[in-house]
Amino acid sequence: MRLVVGILVIFGCVFGGYSAMGGHLEVLWQPWEYVIILGAAIGAFIIGNTGPVIKGTLGVFGTLVKGPKYNKAAYIELLAMQFSLYKLVQSKGILALEQHIENPHESTLFSRFPTFAKNHHAVEFVCDYLRMVTLGSNNVHEMEALMDEELETHHQEQHRLVAAVQALADGTPALGIVAAVLGVIKTMGAIAEPPEVLGHMIGGALVGTFFGVFIAYGFFGPMAQSLGNIYQAESKYFSSLKAGLLAHIGGQVPVMAVEFARKALFAEDRPTFLEVDEATSNLPAAT
Repeated sequence: MRLVVGILVIFGCVFGGYSAMGGHLEVLWQPWEYVIILGAAIGAFIIGNTGPVIKGTLGVFGTLVKGPKYNKAAYIELLAMQFSLYKLVQSKGILALEQHIENPHESTLFSRFPTFAKNHHAVEFVCDYLRMVTLGSNNVHEMEALMDEELETHHQEQHRLVAAVQALADGTPALGIVAAVLGVIKTMGAIAEPPEVLGHMIGGALVGTFFGVFIAYGFFGPMAQSLGNIYQAESKYFSSLKAGLLAHIGGQVPVMAVEFARKALFAEDRPTFLEVDEATSNLPAAT
């Protein structure tokens, strides 16, 4: 919804304002200028990025339309899931986790928390580190260093997509100038034409500059920023998992481990202690 509102505001203000001051919208329809700019941008994008980045960027538009995956309800669910895990260990011992972490898709515990269960990377993150704990690794500092390395790698993978979109924003104004220059070259070849014809041709050439700047700062730049914000919100989801797991490995009781996890979240989405307490107090005992 936010994306649609933003697009409507951009188009309404730019083209509505241009029309209101007496401009003719039909002059802006210069399809070959758009082909030059967008075609060159796509070609440069292909040259500058690897196959996985190109493929990942194609899915970016769906991510932007959907917006952030996580809200307060998702974070409450995440904290409740962690409480159930840590409570199970407290009551039945670390080996009780094996049936859940070895076959997470069949886990009755994870299935109670659908948002978490659908996040393959989050499930894998939790299972991998709890599996290490069951195998005897309980050095908090070593585990934290390994988690940081994994999360940094994940962040770098996401940042490549943001950087690819940002590169489009940085390049399209210059490509707009390329299209404009080509339009001027065409105009100079028709210098003998009457002034009204030359004026129309020059106006068409300048549309290239307009379109390059418009698409860069009106769309590609904001898209890169929005994508970065979405990925940053996702990073807090994993930061919460990391904080809770490390607190649990360090010997904190379930309620305190969950409190560590809660504190890792942004204030705007962070549930209160009472909200988490209410969500966890009604959970059935994990088996």
